[in-house]
Amino acid sequence: MSQLVDRTITALRTEHDTLADLVRNLTDDQLAQPSGAAEWTVAQALSHLGSGAEIGRAPIARAAGETVAAEDNPTIWARWDGSSPREQAEGFLAHNARWLDTVEALTPEQRSSLTVDLGFLPEPVPLLTAVGMRLSEVANHSWDVRVAFDKTAGVNADSAAVLVDLYAGPVGFMLGFLAKPAELSAPASLAIPGGALVIDDAVTLVDHLESPSATFNGPAEAFVRLISGRLKAPYDTGVTVEGTLTLDDLRRVFPGF
Repeated sequence: MSQLVDRTITALRTEHDTLADLVRNLTDDQLAQPSGAAEWTVAQALSHLGSGAEIGRAPIARAAGETVAAEDNPTIWARWDGSSPREQAEGFLAHNARWLDTVEALTPEQRSSLTVDLGFLPEPVPLLTAVGMRLSEVANHSWDVRVAFDKTAGVNADSAAVLVDLYAGPVGFMLGFLAKPAELSAPASLAIPGGALVIDDAVTLVDHLESPSATFNGPAEAFVRLISGRLKAPYDTGVTVEGTLTLDDLRRVFPGF
């Protein structure tokens, strides 16, 4: 698992550097453009990522022994919501960089042994779970920002590969929040790049499955966007599903966030 922690943190650094190179050059008009997330502008998507970084750094820093006096979440959200689009963009750059500095400074022993109290789960979780959840958030919302300016953009390929491994393991519980398996009239299974999805009373991702009932023909990044409800026209070019399921069936199972 320590290797997966390192891969996840590396993917998060790449996501930040890629997005930062874009954001630093955006005009005020570009920050006001619609993002790939319904009802959010580019600046609002960046604000969501920035406030998440500010809130999410504190419990990791505390777990590593740092004394952190943080504002409560509603106060933080209100401050970000009340900021200008330019302040939201600059705040994202600062707070996401600080979050990364915190996790990148963790020793190998800390990366494998730390548990983090995120505050909204029943008990503290391993660091891998915390950074895995963050990658799921960052990879998808980074796409929301980038696709506003490049309609052919996809989720970063390395991030997508890591997320498939994470969904099949330490953050698989997230599928329970994202999926609505009752939308299907019968159980089904789906071969995907790097694994298979089993849809029954619940939805689980496994690393291999004999004779799945359907096949997802598309890259791992498209599957990641499917899970988050982002594999929609016109961003689904070249993706098909063969077998007992259709792409529309899967979109009903994963309505998105």
